[in-house]
This record gives sequence, C-alpha cells and structure tokens, in this order.
Amino acid sequence: MQTRKLGNSNLEISAIGLGCMGMSFSYTPLPDRSEMISLIHSAVERGVTFFDTAEVYGPFVNEELVGEALAPFRGQVAIATKFGFKPATKDEARWNALDSSPAHIKTVVEGSLKRLKVDAIDLLYQHRVDPDVPIEDVAGAVKDLIQEGKVKHFGLSEAGVQTIRRAHAVQPITALQSEYSLWWRKPEAEVIPTLEELGIGFVPYSPLGKGFLTGKIDENTKLDESDFRNTIPRFTPEARKTNQALVDLLGRIAERKQATPAQIALAWLLAQKPWIVPIPGTTKLHRLEENMGAVSVELTSADLRDIDEAAAKIEVQGARYPEKLEQMTGR
Repeated sequence: MQTRKLGNSNLEISAIGLGCMGMSFSYTPLPDRSEMISLIHSAVERGVTFFDTAEVYGPFVNEELVGEALAPFRGQVAIATKFGFKPATKDEARWNALDSSPAHIKTVVEGSLKRLKVDAIDLLYQHRVDPDVPIEDVAGAVKDLIQEGKVKHFGLSEAGVQTIRRAHAVQPITALQSEYSLWWRKPEAEVIPTLEELGIGFVPYSPLGKGFLTGKIDENTKLDESDFRNTIPRFTPEARKTNQALVDLLGRIAERKQATPAQIALAWLLAQKPWIVPIPGTTKLHRLEENMGAVSVELTSADLRDIDEAAAKIEVQGARYPEKLEQMTGR
C-alpha cells in the first residue's frame, strides 16, 4: 500500500484509510462484531494504517470495537477519533447537541483513550464546529492535550475556511475531514485552496457517496428501514434515478480502465492532491480489497479532464444531509 503525509505534518499513513462508523452505527442491519474485528485485522494485513472512528458512533461502541481490534498493532497504525457532540441517550436523537467546551473535550479524551486502549490519540478532530464555543478555545484545549502527550495531532471536520484559519493560528491543524467526492465537490471552491495554502491534509469521508457511487444502489434498491440514508434527500428514489447518470459516467471510465466504478471514484480523489487520504467505509472484505485496488488505478490528465467535462453536465439532485445536520457544516 502506498503512503501519504497529511499536509506539512509528520503523520504518514496509508493512501486509503478505513472508515469504521458503519461497523456499529448508521448503516443497518449492523454486522457481527467479531466479523468486524476480523475485517480490521485483514485491513492491517493488507497495508491499511489509518482508521477512523468517533465517540458519538454508538455512542462509544465504535471506539471500543476499533480499540479492541487494533490492540495487537500498537505503533503500527494511526487512529483518528472525534469529540464535539453530547452523546445522546436512547430517548434522544443520535445527533442531539454540540459541546466543544474545553472541559468537555478533556473529559471525552480520557474516555476515548480508555476505549481505544492507547496512551495518545493519533489524530483528534472536532466533529462539528460549536457556535457557542470560540474556536480559539477549542484549539487551545487540544493544544494543552498535545502538550500533555495525550493527543498527537489536531483536526477539524466540516469546518469553514475562517474557522480553519482561526484554529490553525492557535494550534496547527494536521487534517480537515469533510465530505468530498464526485457528487459533492463544494470543497473545491474555498476549502481545498485554503488547506493547500496552510499545509493541511484533507481526509474525505463518504468518498463513495455513502455507497451510491459503487453502482450497487439504484432507484429500486430497498434500504433497511432504520438505515440513516433514508433520511437523506439525495437518497430518495427520485433523486437516485436522476443521480444514476453520475454512476453511469464512472462505469464508462471503469470499463476503459478495467476497474470498478468505486475504484474510479477513489482514484479520482487520490489524483486531486497528494495530501488527500479518503476513508471509505465497508463491512465486507471483498469491498475492502476493491477499495484498496484504487491506488493502482492511474488516471491520466486526459482521463481527469474527460471526467470533469462529463461530470459538469450532470446536476446531482438532493441535499446531502437533512436540514438540521446540514446546518452544522461549513461554519
């Protein structure tokens, strides 16, 4: 597996990481825990060294899963986790309220360290910008944790450019994690140029459009009733029917390259910048291997130009999040 560095930092990781959220959260029905531990072991054996989780996934159970699975590989892998939500009770919405107060951050980190079974968190993200807490206070709290040796690198998720600049001035940011793919290209306008200027890495989540860009979901696909994609406007049957044009484009390029649509979608991301590390999630070994195969797919400048020109003619339908979650992005 090829490796990449996140921005100007010394954090060198596999060119493709593994998003672990779906192993115990959001995508239902949930898989067997022991099978997911085995899958994470398989990922390490195949060269993946970057794993993504968060306190709120569950809450807590995803960190526990990742911590147990990666315990035999301490020092060989990097784990990223996140703070910033008040974990919901069983009677509340999963994404209930934000809390990035310095005291809360430090409490969360103590819990994450225990669940992940590590002495220091490799990369700690603010999960969503909290409008009630100045970002300077957030960055300062993480800076303290870095000085204490409990955190190695600081990151933000779905932050706007002014927030990125303000936080970076207090504690250098190693990476921004935000959604980015061929069907969500908004980061290209302001975010990516800002990251390049400041020497910050970019970790795209949902690089396969929450599964849609794999070509395995169409307008007739029935999702489990508790699958969170049912709440996303972009996943209504009508939107899926319209958005199929983008998958068809990937399919045409994939045929030419003897690859799969998912591999083309990931290879396209890798070709954008050398400091971009996507984190596709999966619960299946053959999908893991397919995703990792994307690093071997070479897209020429002509290929990229063809993709851009064709994609520009396709208008993706539907918002990427329900309104409440959308309001938490880009702050």
